[in-house]
Amino acid sequence: MNYAGLIKRLRTPPGWAAPTVLTYGGIRAEAITRQHVADDVRGINASIELIRRTRGGKWPSEPVTEDFNYVDLIWHECEFRENDSFTYAVYADEQYLGCCYLYPLGRRMPLTEELLDHDVDVSWWVTPEAYADGQYANVYRALRHWTARDFPFDKVHYSNALIPNL
Repeated sequence: MNYAGLIKRLRTPPGWAAPTVLTYGGIRAEAITRQHVADDVRGINASIELIRRTRGGKWPSEPVTEDFNYVDLIWHECEFRENDSFTYAVYADEQYLGCCYLYPLGRRMPLTEELLDHDVDVSWWVTPEAYADGQYANVYRALRHWTARDFPFDKVHYSNALIPNL
């Protein structure tokens, strides 16, 4: 069967709410909101090539504006509230590192038979400065910890084009 074009909804227990703040090993993730627009725009625009190389995919194809990103962040807020997907702004101390995403399978990349038994598609990106500081692997470690401890997903698919060897 061809599953391309289908999206496997995230399944969460009734009444479950995703954490709005996650911490692990000096990394802090906050549910992304419109309050993060300035950090996010600076981060995306400084990181376009690195995002494409490490996370893969077609986004971002060009710099984003604050107006465009503001709408995108409101969309992420709504999806978070409805348990449709979970997007976080990621920091170390007060330094913006980038973002991480817990998406339904089939949304970011085509759904395949091999992915049907997974519960969530996890991806992330960091700024060039954070990448040079080794934070790309640190965010991956944190994501592995959070998905095991704080989310009701049994089988996680990490879809970045570059997965660190830990």
